[in-house]
Amino acid sequence: MEPPARTTKQRKKAEERIAELEAALAEANRKADGYLNQLRYARADLDNLQKQTQRRADEAAERANDRLIQELLTVLDELTIVACSSEAKDAKLTEGLAMVSGKLAKLLEAEGVKPIEAQGTSFDPFKHEAVAEVETTEEPDGYVIEEIRRGYTYKGRVLRASMVKVARSPESGEKKVSDVT
Repeated sequence: MEPPARTTKQRKKAEERIAELEAALAEANRKADGYLNQLRYARADLDNLQKQTQRRADEAAERANDRLIQELLTVLDELTIVACSSEAKDAKLTEGLAMVSGKLAKLLEAEGVKPIEAQGTSFDPFKHEAVAEVETTEEPDGYVIEEIRRGYTYKGRVLRASMVKVARSPESGEKKVSDVT
């Protein structure tokens, strides 16, 4: 058996070593927690960046769709005008144009484009563009009496406002707005 002094010395040395190792372990745990927090923040930043990038891509696609749909609406208007024209001499041509116009209208509707109902409704400056006021007693003051160009909404937003003529009672005393078109 070893003398007690040596055992006490070894024990004291072992306890010091254990204390050093425990301190090193605590420091390593503190660093690991710091790295874990940094990783969590980096992951959250990455997720936010991905969401922002997706949102921007969606907005860009939406703007591109808006421009394309507005161009298609112009084509639809022109087809409708030609198909409804009384000057069209060829009945089959007129019928064919009406069919193409109808198919284009259905395609746009399937993509979320909806016509704005204007005639007979109260004037809404967010949906209608007044191009003239017409004195009349047949319709209430401020109601749309004629739609000159159809308006459309796309996914709940006004894509193009309806161009309309608005009723004005003769006794209102305001000046008549002349036709813009």
